[in-house]
Amino acid sequence: MRASVPGRLAYSMRALGREDLPARLAVSGRTLRLLETAKHDFWAATGFYEDDAGGRAVLKVYRSTRFGGAPLRWLGRWQCAREVAFYRHLSGLACVPALLDRVGDTAYLRAFVVGHPLSHERAVPDGFWARLDAAMREVHRRGVAYIDANKPENILVGDDGHPYLIDFQIAWRCGSRADHALGRWWLARLQREDLYHVLKHKRRFARESMTPAELASVRQRSFLIRAHRLINQPYRMVRRPILRWLRRTGRVLSSGSN
Repeated sequence: MRASVPGRLAYSMRALGREDLPARLAVSGRTLRLLETAKHDFWAATGFYEDDAGGRAVLKVYRSTRFGGAPLRWLGRWQCAREVAFYRHLSGLACVPALLDRVGDTAYLRAFVVGHPLSHERAVPDGFWARLDAAMREVHRRGVAYIDANKPENILVGDDGHPYLIDFQIAWRCGSRADHALGRWWLARLQREDLYHVLKHKRRFARESMTPAELASVRQRSFLIRAHRLINQPYRMVRRPILRWLRRTGRVLSSGSN
């Protein structure tokens, strides 16, 4: 029996369509079992896995199904390769979980962070904001703009009190074709926005700890921030009710990845 039109639409909004994350995974001599699907949206599915020794890892699988009849596996391959390249470029930084392995052509496995996403539900440990600022600057010293710092769920608060950055799918750096004056200027602008978002989160979660200079700085929104808000507002107005409906159907899961 064919699925209803709403049912087909709901599944088309999932990166894996009607498929779910694999229940078991064999990677680099380890056999891992799925503990939880943390997120499954249009672009990717993310799940927590555990091996027989209790070691955990995170699998992220990019889109492999069609949408509106158009094949999108090529896009999933490109997105996966791009994010993997950033994890490799940033390897060795304490604030970036280690890349463990590629899994097929649209997925990768990375280290699990014992902690939780930045939120109001749990207190932020002392010294966290200074460490987050330092972590972002470490990423910048590698010639990378993170860009996705506006999402608190992409900033993990480790149980060790340290910050961890995940999801580099829209990060940017000056490759060989952009290593010129304009490219370096653009990189510096994007990196400045990263630091703005660090202060914005600090204002949201720990305003009482901010200095007058920090408060003044975060009130000065750049042209890029204003443009992003102008463009993003109508998009979010349409996206939110669709996501609420999809979550009620159980076909799309909200973020919660460590």
